[in-house]
Amino acid sequence: MVAGVLAAAMALPAAAGPGERLAPDVREAIRAAARGPAVIAHRGASALLPEHTLAAYERAIADGADFVEPDLVMTRDGVLVARHENEIGDTTDVAAHPAFADRRRVRDVDGAQVEGWFVEDFTLAELRTLRARERLPQLRGTAHDGRYPVPTFDEIVKAVAAASARTGRTIGIVPELKHSSHFHALGLDPETALLAALQRHDYARRAPMGIQSFEVGNLRRLRGMLDAAGLRNVFLAQLIGDPGQSPSDLARAGAPVPYLQMLGPDGLARIAEYADVLAPHLRYVLPVDDAGALAAPTPLVAAAHAAGLAVHVWTLRPEDPFLPPALRCGGEGPRCEAGARAEARAFAEAGVDALFGDDPGLLREALRAPPAE
Repeated sequence: MVAGVLAAAMALPAAAGPGERLAPDVREAIRAAARGPAVIAHRGASALLPEHTLAAYERAIADGADFVEPDLVMTRDGVLVARHENEIGDTTDVAAHPAFADRRRVRDVDGAQVEGWFVEDFTLAELRTLRARERLPQLRGTAHDGRYPVPTFDEIVKAVAAASARTGRTIGIVPELKHSSHFHALGLDPETALLAALQRHDYARRAPMGIQSFEVGNLRRLRGMLDAAGLRNVFLAQLIGDPGQSPSDLARAGAPVPYLQMLGPDGLARIAEYADVLAPHLRYVLPVDDAGALAAPTPLVAAAHAAGLAVHVWTLRPEDPFLPPALRCGGEGPRCEAGARAEARAFAEAGVDALFGDDPGLLREALRAPPAE
């Protein structure tokens, strides 16, 4: 079914792409260069250090990442901070703080009942008393638990700007706005807060910046806001989730559209009206066949390019459980660097423009190295 929808999308006439809405250097940054796809540090160097910490972003930059990716949620007092979701029990030590025991609750988040502690119930000052924990301790250990605070988006921009000055490289930032409709229902406005942050930092007004979302309405709104502000260094990326699921804002409005349908001929054309990048799960591009090996590429990359969209796939991880069975090492430890390198090269050969990865140093090495004979 996926292949059929994508093949139909190939009937689209070639589009002009983002054109004048992006500066030339940004258009170049989001497309595959001569050296291959760009490397986007997924939550920082999250295979090596706790995700969404300044230490993880700085390690990613040192390891050669072209972009760092902070997921953004909002505190009760309206500050954008970096967490993958608004529930913070899995990635901070909040459960160890008796003062916050009564904050544990069940919330409806994008149609799902979630239990835990939620960032929107904390002020920034309260959040500062917490420390980050490893999300996948069974694979990545706990040696760095308790060492790093939760950073604000402003702190991330400053840290990346300092790293850029230190290394002489321009490093992009690609934040993802999480649960936008959920925060709006609470009276918070992530889009306005993010635009204000971009405008108050000189680095964020000149380096390549991207904004991602699984929702549609906030990206359409941001398109108008960015155009009005004249920020031509900021691209928008439409994230694509599970084929049968719908963007949460469309489902909330009673007009769900499955992500798979968004990849049809009309869907890609509509995405290109407001976005510059299509960001699908990696299996939309390289499925796994019945034997556990990578199958031939689907038509998605060519279809997206024909619609004027760059393609950034998520997420490559260096541990056996995340790799196709045929690429797994099956050794004593969970890491499988040989398999991860092979997978990265396969995506480069499939023509994608950027790779999100938990170990950006390993991706950079894989994209530089010639294939093994």
